[in-house]
Amino acid sequence: MLETWRWFGPEDPVSLEQIRQAGAAGIVSALGHVATGEAWPLADILAHKALIEAAGLKWSVVESVPLHNDIKTRSGDYQRMIANYRQTLEHLGQAGITTVCYNFMPVVDWTRTHLNYVMPDASEALRFDMADFAAYDMFVLQRAAARDSYPEPILVKAEARFRELDGPAIEALETNIIAGLPGGEGSYDRAGIRAAIEHFNQFDNEGYRRNLIGFLEAVIPAAEAAGITMVIHPDDPPFSLFGLPRVLSTAEDVRKLVAAVPSASNGLTLCAGSFGARGDNDLVAMAQEFGERIHFVHLRNIKRENDGSFYESAHLDGDNDIVGLVAALLAVEAADPDGQRQIAMRPDHGHTLAAEQSDPGLKPGYSYGGRMKGLAELRGVIHALKAVGGGRVL
Repeated sequence: MLETWRWFGPEDPVSLEQIRQAGAAGIVSALGHVATGEAWPLADILAHKALIEAAGLKWSVVESVPLHNDIKTRSGDYQRMIANYRQTLEHLGQAGITTVCYNFMPVVDWTRTHLNYVMPDASEALRFDMADFAAYDMFVLQRAAARDSYPEPILVKAEARFRELDGPAIEALETNIIAGLPGGEGSYDRAGIRAAIEHFNQFDNEGYRRNLIGFLEAVIPAAEAAGITMVIHPDDPPFSLFGLPRVLSTAEDVRKLVAAVPSASNGLTLCAGSFGARGDNDLVAMAQEFGERIHFVHLRNIKRENDGSFYESAHLDGDNDIVGLVAALLAVEAADPDGQRQIAMRPDHGHTLAAEQSDPGLKPGYSYGGRMKGLAELRGVIHALKAVGGGRVL
């Protein structure tokens, strides 16, 4: 597997030098300065690539070329923006960058309610608390029909939780949910997210899936021509938020997408933490079934709770079978007839350790020490599995 690292560009507090010293060979990055919906200039792509290569690294994966809401809803200026997306893929292909991650989540990208959940060892983790999210949805955002989105036990907990929140706590919760997290694709204020939810409310799961398929039918020919594989990231969390549709939360969702757009350029990002937040997703079985479609992997672990809440645990300590998943992915690589296949993986998120907890530039989930710890653990798993298998996974 190719060890990679998410880098947010020159403004990232983690430098390329530090990334190389952590042992990663590939960089996962994007052009954050280009407005969503506009084409990425070839000159800007080449300049970003040159920065990475000057540090002795390779730009292995684009994460992400984001999709404007007009594309997702097939409204407004979506046709021009799809043309821009096709041009971006052409430019990336010319630059020799051939793996492009994206997602199709409505309104909010990956979402958490807590960014500094304290672990038993005093490190800090990311957490999604269902009662806190429901309290925000019902009593702060005051979304119409919000109560219909939650079972009675969550409604009771949410009401109790809201009574405990003071002004600063409500502001912090709202910021975490709607103001945009690292690598996310949008930020809202309260009025803005209400309007966005209403705009997407016209779609059920199947209607929204048709929009995703329509997007891929428009851009996959450009991806094929450029030698690019599009690798969709699953919903995070993998269940409905704000009553909105979800179209990539389960293995069946992946099957439907592959059947609708069977091109080899229609690939998958297997995010263990996103898919794994649902107990009915078998990550090892998914790696085995969709192996030929998997070109990028986010390796992280979670601890699930009965009400749908979860927190991000240490990479090898959670409800996901990370060792089994890595073994399955190594088997996919080993099955390549040419013996050349190498799936890009990155340690996804990481606990904030004591040395970085006071750093004002820290991006939640993207601490240096926490991800370096995770990468080292994952590297050990990979080497051990290869050794036990005599160079092949048993």
